[in-house]
Amino acid sequence: MKQIAIIGGTGPEGKGLALRFGIAGHQVILGSRNQSRAEEAAAEIASLASGILVTGASNEEAVSKSEIVILSVPFEGLKPVSTTLEPLTRGKLIISIIAPLEFSAGQMHAVNVEEGSAGELTSILFPESPIAAAFQNLSARDLLNPALELHGDVAICSSSEAVMSQVSSLVSDIPKLRPVNAGPLSNSRYIEELTALLINLNKLHKTHSTIQFLGI
Repeated sequence: MKQIAIIGGTGPEGKGLALRFGIAGHQVILGSRNQSRAEEAAAEIASLASGILVTGASNEEAVSKSEIVILSVPFEGLKPVSTTLEPLTRGKLIISIIAPLEFSAGQMHAVNVEEGSAGELTSILFPESPIAAAFQNLSARDLLNPALELHGDVAICSSSEAVMSQVSSLVSDIPKLRPVNAGPLSNSRYIEELTALLINLNKLHKTHSTIQFLGI
């Protein structure tokens, strides 16, 4: 069992991953600037599946009690949250699930990131932590439905083989999801941008699509 903090865990994607990791037997702490809001979100998730360990706390407390930190904040919140959390995360595995997106003219668009990607920016802001980027392409709606069996691949970007192994193990804890080594952190921009395409496809075809890499 791992202790996992999800920062920005009161949003749909964070709550969805909390549910799935809780079902997998991990202890999950939802972090928020507003502790009461985090506790309410944790209670909501805990009500969806019996026996799971999901609690709420401030961002700082969540990180302090965890060994793995998942960043699920909006892209514009990444730099601000790093100023308070960076000292607390040193040496802990950080997974960015952030996809910088904006909605305009009826379509979802990827936001240009000066550093290359949210994953690469995370490595700059948290220089003393091992970093991976993953989980950006999973539907929050699907994650939050415990009766739904998930299918598809989770692309993982990291410049460390040890980190790749750790995150692959986490992905495999969720039944029917397959971890895929997507190369170094510099590739995370392509995975993040793919999220915009998936959202637009889902809107166009009125469905919930996922990704799968054939031939690997």
